[in-house]
Amino acid sequence: MAQIAAAASVAPQGSPISAAQLELAGFVTETPVAAPAAEPGPATARCSNDLGFELGFDHARHGLTPPVAHLSHQSPLLQGWQAGMATFGRRHAPRPSRATRLWLDLRLHAWQRGRAFEEVELTPNHLQQLLGVSHCPILRCALDDQISVDRVRDDAGYAAGNLAVMSPGANAAKARHGWASASELARSLAQGPIRSVAGLDAIQWLRVAVLCSFVTELPHEEAAQIPLHVLPPNRLRLLNPIQALQALLTRQLATPGWSARLARLETLLPGDALRADFNRFVLALAPRVLQLGRGTLTEPQQIRWALEDAWSQPLVMKRWTRFALQLSAAQAEQLVQRAAAKRLCPVHVERHAQPRATEGWALDRGGYRAHAAHQAH
Repeated sequence: MAQIAAAASVAPQGSPISAAQLELAGFVTETPVAAPAAEPGPATARCSNDLGFELGFDHARHGLTPPVAHLSHQSPLLQGWQAGMATFGRRHAPRPSRATRLWLDLRLHAWQRGRAFEEVELTPNHLQQLLGVSHCPILRCALDDQISVDRVRDDAGYAAGNLAVMSPGANAAKARHGWASASELARSLAQGPIRSVAGLDAIQWLRVAVLCSFVTELPHEEAAQIPLHVLPPNRLRLLNPIQALQALLTRQLATPGWSARLARLETLLPGDALRADFNRFVLALAPRVLQLGRGTLTEPQQIRWALEDAWSQPLVMKRWTRFALQLSAAQAEQLVQRAAAKRLCPVHVERHAQPRATEGWALDRGGYRAHAAHQAH
């Protein structure tokens, strides 16, 4: 597998379309550049007390006091905070950023619940890139300051590529649901008579399902038949190459010059028949995006929703499926790479070989720290 990260650069700054990083974990044939990380043993695994001490120390480093509930005399977090205060004193520290506060809050949440927290890539800088979203991807309500960071894949820990910002209500409703269970809920609600579960209707559960599908390794044929009811949030890692191609092609319509770029992308396809089916797909998608926008697509969020809603049209899905099922997973990934190499993407593409795609996700422990996973069993 390889991971591809992409950063848009041509649409207006601040756009939820342009500012995103699209990350793909796809299938490759080359030898991985790194071996899987070794399971931490007794000599290397840090215990909960060590993590609590470090967390308290980092609170002091940034001039923050831990929550009162954790300031009991025997708390390792209190001990770390006191050590930090002895080191940094009462000196005036720069006001910590929102991303730094979120980083500390997520670490505290993970520590309390025994969840794994990947510390190399999941930094305040990474979290800052998640905070540019203005609306919940599930409920489409304005977020303002009311945000919640969801571990999209519940059996994975807090790690780069597995997080998405959404409203607290959407996060609470999603809970432990994944691709399969959210899809089943959406189908059931669409048939009635019940029209909502946990405050989400059928289309909102479809968005939850698609969101979860991005971080779930699926058979290529299954992934190729999933409508793009929600575009991948910033820095979410896509484990199915065909979905990365689907998102890349859809996002083309969000930035000027899309027609010329798609025409050049067409030339990368092998065979006249595949090119014809690609054109039929584009000719189904583009008019429906414009129709949904009713000619008023000026705001980035309106563009994003129009792109997503176009995938509810049966003709769009019919033509996409016909095109996508003629490709293999490897071909889909290769198309993304070639498009990037020829500067045909409104995004910058970066590849990382496996096992980097899910490194630090703690999938073998259900998303828990080693010691916590042992206690859970």
